[in-house]
Amino acid sequence: MLGVLPDIVALREAQARLGTTVHRTPVLRSAQADRLAGAQLFFKCENFQRTGSFKFRGALNAVRALSPEQRRAGVISFSSGNHAQALARAGQIEGVQVTVVMPHDAPSAKRLATQQFGASILGYDRMRQDREALAAELVAREGYTLIPPFDHPAVIAGQGTCALELFEEAGPLDALYVCLGGGGLLAGCALAAAELAPGCAVIGVEPQAGNDVQQSFQCGYPIRIEVPHTIADGAQTTRVGDLTFAIICARVSAIETVSDPQIIETMRFLAQWMKIVVEPTGCLAAAAAMQRQPADAKPQSRLVGEAAVRRHPQQARPRIGVVLSGGNVDLARYAAWLAGA
Repeated sequence: MLGVLPDIVALREAQARLGTTVHRTPVLRSAQADRLAGAQLFFKCENFQRTGSFKFRGALNAVRALSPEQRRAGVISFSSGNHAQALARAGQIEGVQVTVVMPHDAPSAKRLATQQFGASILGYDRMRQDREALAAELVAREGYTLIPPFDHPAVIAGQGTCALELFEEAGPLDALYVCLGGGGLLAGCALAAAELAPGCAVIGVEPQAGNDVQQSFQCGYPIRIEVPHTIADGAQTTRVGDLTFAIICARVSAIETVSDPQIIETMRFLAQWMKIVVEPTGCLAAAAAMQRQPADAKPQSRLVGEAAVRRHPQQARPRIGVVLSGGNVDLARYAAWLAGA
């Protein structure tokens, strides 16, 4: 059963609730990226957010929205890493105990950060065990409040503040490319775009090996897939959320996918040309945006092109926002990917 869907009012409330505790991350430009994309790209760099990803926005908003009783009982979640450490840090700031159900194969940097922020970790095998069932058992036994990584109104609203900042700084956009796992960031950004840039095409990007949302979007209902084998560990979700899917269906223009080699190529580009470290999942949107096809090649590109012509009749290149969602990556793996191993 669906809960209450957040709206632009919830996003503005989240923005006020978060205040200056979250970083207003930079919006970067790259002439080389513009050339490759045939567009003007505006990169919203959430890899510079506290705890290294956009997840801190939703986690802190959800924790600050808890009742006194819920704060005393503590919270639990399940996460491959970014939400885990974001929730752990939010709990540390607010004095709330956090427990996280986390896969054994989560990147070591994410696991270490989660522990250092004071959270308790319950490990599991992502290929054989159900993380949601494990968390549900602890909710029933210990009385914790569940703050899932994406399918939660306060989490979605918090993530949407990322796009609020982008539109405030970059101005009107013809398209917005957003990384996609469970859909919290995409849903929040789509809500922001609907209010601040109604003509903006919002495009979610997920791994080619794990395109559950693309399939769900096409058939009109959420489907479940096996755990995908992809280097984008933050997008190894098996099913889109109910809340996030409802918003995606209503507000998102298209879902695209990119391959692991494309993700690696994008990580290498961002390191070489923009001097920034972005994790594989954080590169999803950039990989799609920088490898856009000609305007007559696929429906979503036509949509972006038509929006650009309407908005800028004398200007050939559309204005496109790109969310770089995080920078938490194991350095040994990162070096190997950049080296082509």
